[in-house]
This record gives sequence, C-alpha cells and structure tokens, in this order.
Amino acid sequence: MNVGGAIITDSTNSHTDSNRNVVLFPKTLDYYQVELTNMLETERYHEAISLLEFLLQCQGQDQRQLEEWESLLGWLRTTFPESSHDHFEGLDASEDEEPAANNEQIMRERIRLKQSEDRLYEEKLLKTAMERPVSERTLLALEQLSYLDQPDIEQRLIEWLQEEHQIHPLIQFRVLQTLRRRGYRGTVSFMHQHERVDVEVETVPLDPTEFPLTIIQILERVSDKAEISAPNLFYFAQELWTQFIMSIYGTQNYIWITRGDDAEIDIWAAALHQTVAETLEGSSNEEETRNMYGVTDSIRFRYEQAYRAIHQFVSSQMPR
Repeated sequence: MNVGGAIITDSTNSHTDSNRNVVLFPKTLDYYQVELTNMLETERYHEAISLLEFLLQCQGQDQRQLEEWESLLGWLRTTFPESSHDHFEGLDASEDEEPAANNEQIMRERIRLKQSEDRLYEEKLLKTAMERPVSERTLLALEQLSYLDQPDIEQRLIEWLQEEHQIHPLIQFRVLQTLRRRGYRGTVSFMHQHERVDVEVETVPLDPTEFPLTIIQILERVSDKAEISAPNLFYFAQELWTQFIMSIYGTQNYIWITRGDDAEIDIWAAALHQTVAETLEGSSNEEETRNMYGVTDSIRFRYEQAYRAIHQFVSSQMPR
C-alpha cells in the first residue's frame, strides 16, 4: 500500500527483515497513528498489537515515538493478554467473534479482577487518564474507568473537566463518553477552550452512528463530490470529520451544524473538502471547491468561518 509517498508493507504478510527496509514518511506516520487510535477506541487490541509490532520494525520514527510505541505495546500485552498472538492461535474463529455485549461483560470482569488484585487500581487509572503527555493510554484508561463501580469517579471526572481548562477537546469528549457509559445523567458545564458549553451527558454519542443526521449528510455530500474529482480524498475526510465533530461537541459550531439547512450542509462539506485537499496536496483551488458545492457569495462568510474552524483543528496537535 502506498500512503503519503512511502511504500508500506502489510504487517500481516511481511517478514521481519523486509519490514526493516520500510521507511515511514511523516504523512504515513500520521495515517498509522489514526489507524492505531481507531483500533484502541473500538477495542481491536489484537490488531493494535500487530500494528505496533509492524511499526516498531520500520524506520523513519524518532526515538520518542519508538519509546511510546514500545511502552504501549508492552502495556497492551500485559493488560490484554488474551489479545496476544499465542492466545489467538489457539482459538477457533467462532470464539474470536464475540458479540459486543459479551465483550463488555468480559471487560467488566477483567476490571473487577484487577481491582481485587490492586486496591489502588482506581487511582492509577484516574492518574493515567489525567496525566500529560496525552497518549493512547489516556483513551484506554478512560475506557476502563467506564467499568469501575466506585461512585465517586463521576464527580472526580466532572471536577477535572471544570477545573482543568487545558484539556484537549478530544479528551473532553472522551470524558463525556465515559460519564455516559457509567450511566451518569444530568448536565455538565465546562469551558471548551474559550467557550462555555453545557452538555446533557445522556445524549453524548458513543459511536458515529449516534450523531445527528446533518453530520452524516455532510460526509455523504463530500463522498458524492470526491467520488469523481478525488476518490482518495474521502477516506481522509471521513477520519478528519469524525475527529473534528468530537472536538467541537456542544459548542456553537456543533449547534449550527446539527440545526443547519441544506446551505449549512454545503458550507461545511465544502470547508471539509478544501481542508483535506490542502492537507494532502499542499494546495487546492478554493474557488473551484466552493463552486462544486454551490457556495455562493451570500454564504461565503459562513463558509470561511467553517473552513477556519476545521483548519485550526488540523493545525493544532494533540498536546504531548
């Protein structure tokens, strides 16, 4: 597979020696970082372990990145031993395809076992979730906090949201998801960068299908346009849009999008298309993009606001 100008070998089919000849360019690293995060978010730990093993055999990463991946790989193998290769080799395909409900029950039992073995387990998870630099462990810790029984966890997470104003917007959203998974009901108010937001926790989406229809329609609009002009663009647009929407959840921009009409859908679809095209290609004809989506002069100011919001998100990096 060719991603971002680098030749990439499939980790499941390549040998160790050939992997060492693979050089990962910056855009390729970003691509795999997104893939790794998605695997962790969807509890595909076996796939995440395989990807990390592959990445650690390649070249092009800096020492800090290698240390982070090695640390995460070791942590995954220890925390989820059933996701290791040896374990999976002994399973039938039917055992490997467990329903989501069973997976949740397994997770709850695993967390209870860890609690029984370590009385400080709750504190360790909270510390991991709140510590810096932010890493994939942050997301995993928040996920595991969803299954702990201690009633004070909700209040401590809410206090963290309200008192710590430097939390990255994506982590804020993950905290809200953790609160919802724990069954918390009520409104939580906190500062989202420079904007105060009020969120009803029981309405926080747990997966992309739970977001309002307009958010899905914007992606569909980009898909329709990109299918002809830039078929490779849509994959990256889909990844960016999901991350962006989570990062603005509860804000005025989010409200505008969810309550928007067809013109608002065109505005955000055009802004998303333009941002991704610029990110992938380095430049793109903005006027051509606006014409493609029917963004006229009467709504150009709103388009520029939308474009600026997405572009700022892309420009900002997760704090490390």
